[in-house]
Amino acid sequence: MTLGGTPTGVKLLFAHDTESSLTAAAALVNTEGRDGEGLPDVAALDTFYVAHAYTGRHEHTDAELESVRELRPRLRRIWYADTDEIVAIVNGLLRENDALPQLITHDDEPYHFHAVPRDAPLAVRMAVEAAMAMADLVRSGELGRLRVCDHPDCDNVLVDLSKNRSRRFCDANCGNRAAVTAYRARKAAGRR
Repeated sequence: MTLGGTPTGVKLLFAHDTESSLTAAAALVNTEGRDGEGLPDVAALDTFYVAHAYTGRHEHTDAELESVRELRPRLRRIWYADTDEIVAIVNGLLRENDALPQLITHDDEPYHFHAVPRDAPLAVRMAVEAAMAMADLVRSGELGRLRVCDHPDCDNVLVDLSKNRSRRFCDANCGNRAAVTAYRARKAAGRR
């Protein structure tokens, strides 16, 4: 059985809404990368919206798509910044969007934070949810969980939510590619 996308009985490192927002923020950042535009049209944004269990207002317009795309570079900066710059980005996102955290429940979800109304524009909700989740990382001293993929041909970001902090690769098959490369190198070395 799952509750909000998480198997029941599985202990989370952070609150469910924090983990969901961190994962969605990394996925959003990764839609802009070396492989081209990951949000090429409104249909792709619709798919992203559903895949990351967003709720509330969704306009299905090119203007909404553009505002979501404009958020990506600012969020990406978080993965490369020091603590003080992350705090400045987070505080800026919260301040600019008039965030006022409140506990709410909806759609059979347990209580969690929303800091802007559900009818706020999608890009605003994405920005504030990401900022709130990043604030949790700052407060708990866990910014080291924000990483860039270790594969040399990848610039995707990731959030390491493993207990032992061992995640090195993004979800774009980079771990498999690295394993194949290492295997081939070992075989080649063995033939020499």
